[in-house]
Amino acid sequence: MSEPSKDPIINCHTHTFTGDNVPPLLAKSLVPAPLHLIVNFRWVFKFFRWWYRKGPGKTKYGGLANEKEERKYSRKMLIRRHWLLNLLITIIGTHLTLQATDIILHWAIPRPEEEKGWLISVLQWGHRLLSRLNLLLEVPSFWLKLLLILIVLIFFKSGRNFLFFLLKNTVSALSKIPGKQTRELFLRYLTIGRFTFHSEQHFTLSDLQGQYPEGSGFVVLPMDMEYMDAGKVSQPYENQLEDLATLKKRNHIYPFVFVDPRRMADKGSSFFEYDVVNGKVVLKPGCFIQKFIEQKKFSGFKIYPALGYYPFDPLLLPLWKYAEQNKIPILTHCVRGPMFYRGSKKKEWDHHPIFEQVIHEGKNISTPIPNGNVPDPCADMYKPANYSALLLPQTKNSEFTTNFTHPLNFICLLKRRFLAKAVDIAYSAAADGSTKQKLIDLFGLTPSQGGRSATISNGLDDLKICMGHYGGADEWLRYFEKDRYDHSAQLSRHPESGIDFLYTTDTNNQKTCSFGKPEQLWKYTDWYSIISSMILQHRNVYADISYILHSDAEVLPLLKQTMRNPKLRRRILYGTDFYVVRNHKSDRNMLADMMGGLSETDFDQIARINPRHFLNLYRL
Repeated sequence: MSEPSKDPIINCHTHTFTGDNVPPLLAKSLVPAPLHLIVNFRWVFKFFRWWYRKGPGKTKYGGLANEKEERKYSRKMLIRRHWLLNLLITIIGTHLTLQATDIILHWAIPRPEEEKGWLISVLQWGHRLLSRLNLLLEVPSFWLKLLLILIVLIFFKSGRNFLFFLLKNTVSALSKIPGKQTRELFLRYLTIGRFTFHSEQHFTLSDLQGQYPEGSGFVVLPMDMEYMDAGKVSQPYENQLEDLATLKKRNHIYPFVFVDPRRMADKGSSFFEYDVVNGKVVLKPGCFIQKFIEQKKFSGFKIYPALGYYPFDPLLLPLWKYAEQNKIPILTHCVRGPMFYRGSKKKEWDHHPIFEQVIHEGKNISTPIPNGNVPDPCADMYKPANYSALLLPQTKNSEFTTNFTHPLNFICLLKRRFLAKAVDIAYSAAADGSTKQKLIDLFGLTPSQGGRSATISNGLDDLKICMGHYGGADEWLRYFEKDRYDHSAQLSRHPESGIDFLYTTDTNNQKTCSFGKPEQLWKYTDWYSIISSMILQHRNVYADISYILHSDAEVLPLLKQTMRNPKLRRRILYGTDFYVVRNHKSDRNMLADMMGGLSETDFDQIARINPRHFLNLYRL
């Protein structure tokens, strides 16, 4: 049912990509090798396609389906009405289920004797008991083991339910499939499998549209996972966008272009090529970005730094200048999660490229602002000598990739003090004089030289960017726990600006340059406070509540409080993260939660008004 008196709802964070766009080895770095080869998404994908197209999950209707159902029922009742046959089938099913359970547990825990815990002890006792009773078959071949498991899943409903129950309730206790990341990955596998059995995106989009009022709009975010070192995807990335371009013609969707600097480096000028004309980025006809942004009218850019890059990567900076000059929105993933780079940590990721840390105590880390006309009182020339690049000591993939996602990285785009250093790094890395000159022309760069730090006269102050997921529900809870931490208190003390990222104010209201502040914020400050402060200080920074809104009991109180701030309420976007969030709730459920949990005015603000400003749908 449409709502003609109001602008339609716009969901600002959805996905429709298929299994052909997902690499097969997402379990890499989460489970021991070679077990990650067994947990292969391509097999999961094929299983779900079979399940919903030909298997038990297929919707059954029509005369032929009724005839099959009649025969199936007759066979089932034949077994049930003959106690001996029923007993025999039960014994066989129980035996095979125990065998399948033992196989799965041994895959998950290859060396149980090295593990501890009561559950491990119970599992070992059960294995020894079954062995003594000669109830376990010797199945040497991996493929026979897999076949046995599939037989249980397909033909024995009680066995299937038991295996699903086992996976759901004991995975958290299995030490070889540890922690939140792997549980999230397992649920993500199931969710992706449920929706990506569709071979085309329009089927998934139809599933989404059916949960919203007629006329609702959707920001559709593609994914380019080819460079995350998790195996090769089946379908070329461009095909995914071509499908969205076709869907855009007859649906209320706003597709974005996914950008990965490694693809930019790999494809070169065919992906992104430009000239600088009077300080403006002018795309050359025929390059990938020009084709989808200017010809096919895609609505924005999507980035996912956790896949292995910083948002201020040298190759991205000219594209961000183009986006700023043309008011094109950018949406970035900004939450911890199970989708991240699966390869080894590179040496250049040991330290942050921009931020620094104090390397020994006993020296002043704050410098008073000099008197007189000083272009940048926080320039490196005033910085004490006891600083070096910020150490990033994380070693696990799930941990070190968070360094790419950290919201503080975006002040390296929005604050000229840090952007100057990022542009200077890009200038030094440029392979030719033409690229160097373009950086000078676009940003007004004066490169660093000797002891003088780089400066820029043109920043990215008006870059329109949305912080997807608003940092994550865990960071919202962390904000509550930081009640004794000064930086997290700045939103209450200074509701008009929040945290000052550059300066520290003393008791005499004198500002000083605090070169150690980024280190403190990076290590100790919750992401909710950082993102909210960025929104308060920059007129084109937004945040969406996608994924986190499934935890409505946890999110709604702080969301309502946040919307009391007149600046923040104009920058929050409704989004769900369909279909990735489906393992928690359906979109229909989350929409009802938000419409019921917020006032009508507040819901309309985040779901109808703010999205139109973000997407430039309100034209003066």
